[in-house]
Amino acid sequence: MAHWTHQQILVLGLGNRGRAACELLVHHGARVTALDEADTPALRATAAALRARGVDTRLAARALPATRFDLAVLSPAVMQQHDFVRQLVARGVPVTGVLELAAQQFQCLTMVITGTNGKGTTAELVEQMLQDAQRRVMRAGHGARPVCDVADHTRELDYLILQLGVFHLETVQYFRPAVAVLLNLAPDHLNRYASREDFIRCAARVFRQQQAFDWAIVQSEARAQLQALGIPLPAKIITFSATDSQADLYLDRGLLVSQLPDWTGPLLNMDQCQLRGVHNAENLMAALAVGRVLRVPLESMVNSLKSCLPGAHRFQVVAERNGVQFINDSKATNVDATQKALVSVRPGAGGQPNVWLIAGGQDKGLDFHEIGPVLNQRVKHAFLLGEAAPKIRAAWGLFTPCTVVGSLLEAVTEAVKHATPGDVVLLSPACSSFDQFRNYQQRGEFFCNAVQSLGGAVPGDPLPARDFSGPAAAPTAARRRSLPRRLVRENSRATKPKKPPHKNPRRPPRQLP
Repeated sequence: MAHWTHQQILVLGLGNRGRAACELLVHHGARVTALDEADTPALRATAAALRARGVDTRLAARALPATRFDLAVLSPAVMQQHDFVRQLVARGVPVTGVLELAAQQFQCLTMVITGTNGKGTTAELVEQMLQDAQRRVMRAGHGARPVCDVADHTRELDYLILQLGVFHLETVQYFRPAVAVLLNLAPDHLNRYASREDFIRCAARVFRQQQAFDWAIVQSEARAQLQALGIPLPAKIITFSATDSQADLYLDRGLLVSQLPDWTGPLLNMDQCQLRGVHNAENLMAALAVGRVLRVPLESMVNSLKSCLPGAHRFQVVAERNGVQFINDSKATNVDATQKALVSVRPGAGGQPNVWLIAGGQDKGLDFHEIGPVLNQRVKHAFLLGEAAPKIRAAWGLFTPCTVVGSLLEAVTEAVKHATPGDVVLLSPACSSFDQFRNYQQRGEFFCNAVQSLGGAVPGDPLPARDFSGPAAAPTAARRRSLPRRLVRENSRATKPKKPPHKNPRRPPRQLP
């Protein structure tokens, strides 16, 4: 247990995770100063609440206080190369992250689920599985409650499940999970890391303090990437894969099969599950492996996993109208996630392309070329929006027809007009949402609303036809008048020209969550 009483501690970032760190430190008697470079209404409200608890909060910060600090705590969004971090290191101030801070208070067995894609789904599967087995569990981390919010409640738990993005792991020094799950290492956040290898090394930090009696549950392909970089795994290892039949757990024609020495044979039939696709097969295998090492009976695990439903915005079937299926996969914020979605949709008649793909948003430095063959096989037409649209069109134009559109509403409208029975309209952006939306949830909700309003359109609708061979055109006034007023207002906000970054209250520069 950490003792921070009377220590002078700096927290960088006043978003939700920074706010939770401040509250944890104050509760344990620390004197806290918190900085954020941004100054928004939401941050002002947070700062006011923290000031009431004695935290010295400073927004629109451009310099560090001259105060001598005993410790500095970074929100996961704060890069190690940030000027404030460099100055703190030069001063000799110890620097840590919110995960390491919270971990000093953990009083139960901890498991981490990380990797590029599938963290939230797998963590939810494990949580439900353990709850059904009468274990006391709590889930926290990326997309869930901040880890600092739950730190003082762990004495009441059997297990703490942490779904962690790679950013959380950058500052790991002493944290040791009893079970660490690495789902995959598809490229992501290459606008933050110098190379793909740096991204992999950062993800591998989850294993660095594990010991021989701990467990590492690793996708076979991810393990091969670690081995290629000479990164050891000191714990006991279980591998899983949807494509490698040599893995301990593997996919065989819809069956999840184990070949562990003391646990052999079919475990689960995917046809009996609510979750679909090879990506969810790997999520289910990872959950089964966790249950195995925690000694959960197989029957209990299978009953739980069969009943689990897809999460919102994760390959979520929104509707089926006139034989056209609409799928919201807004959570797909990188190229690998989009590829997995494309191979998971229902096939077209005779194996012909049947997907009207909606993609684009804010680029994260990714290479869009690598999914070209899948696009050629599955996609009829791609509608591209947002900042990354020109880059994506240059990468995908050789494989499928592409049209740049002005908004998500326009993309849905065009897809609805041209889709025929047996087709799929798929929102799977391969990009971040922050250029036009607050987050991927808002983007997915807007898609669902648009589908509900426009999804019943059929050939012969009064919406004018469009020539896909020409440049993208803005929605006409007549078309806008034909839409519900709420959607028009939301679309106008989504496509409103952005102000310079330092003046944009919705997306301030380098906001430290």
